Amino acid sequence: MSEAEPKHEPSTEVALNSLTDFSDLGNILVILPTYNERENLPLITARIRKAIPEIHVLVADDNSPDGTGKIADDLVAADDHIHVMHRLGKEGLGAAYLAGFAWGLENGYDVLVEMDADGSHQPEELPRLLDALRNADLVLGSRWVPGGSVVNWPASRKFISKGGSWYSRTALGMPLRDATGGYRAFRASTLRALDLDGVGSAGYVFQVDLAYRVMQSGMRVREVPIEFVEREIGESKMSGNIVYEAFWKVTVWGARERFRKAGRRRIRTMKANRDQGW
Repeated sequence: MSEAEPKHEPSTEVALNSLTDFSDLGNILVILPTYNERENLPLITARIRKAIPEIHVLVADDNSPDGTGKIADDLVAADDHIHVMHRLGKEGLGAAYLAGFAWGLENGYDVLVEMDADGSHQPEELPRLLDALRNADLVLGSRWVPGGSVVNWPASRKFISKGGSWYSRTALGMPLRDATGGYRAFRASTLRALDLDGVGSAGYVFQVDLAYRVMQSGMRVREVPIEFVEREIGESKMSGNIVYEAFWKVTVWGARERFRKAGRRRIRTMKANRDQGW
């Protein structure tokens, strides 16, 4: 953003939704993967704790060279609802979330939430996701369903995001408008039902991978609209390599799914022919 542009403020309408009681969902953990987010981390954790005071936060820091880990330690010392996991190095978004999921499940949390640490996912909208989780196994915060939007994105980023979700729908037969989004709420039972040890996706395709696994398992997935705000502090982690990884892996998964469906059709045809005496 230029210095002349005003900073984005969460809407009052969204903030009022935070008055909802979510005690029926059990213990809730927000996982924040971080790499060089020393300026953003205190801001986002404060907003999370204000939005839903009883919520817990786990910072999964990939040994940030800018001192984010030390900032996280200071937050932990001041707030018993904030926790930190110091990881050895930058291993990718997927690896950070998988480590966070494992920590959350081991510590008895009932709901685990993915959220970016840069402010692009507004904590004031978390109540909307949690309310929808009452009738779902996974809830996606979606930029591309009616009511969803993005703020301060160039046309190229919109094209990549919408194109990635379209390609995922086409290749995998997965009817999600925003398969690549990273603002999500999982039931612990959903994550336990998945083969998380078999997830090898590191970058943003991790989001497609998990949503696909949940849908393949026959569990309930809902999308709710969110307003996605481009970060105001720091640099985006998006790169050409991340886009290429997503395109390649979705292509492979799509081909595998088509072969699987073709195989099932052949088996049904053979059974039908045999029953008719052909």
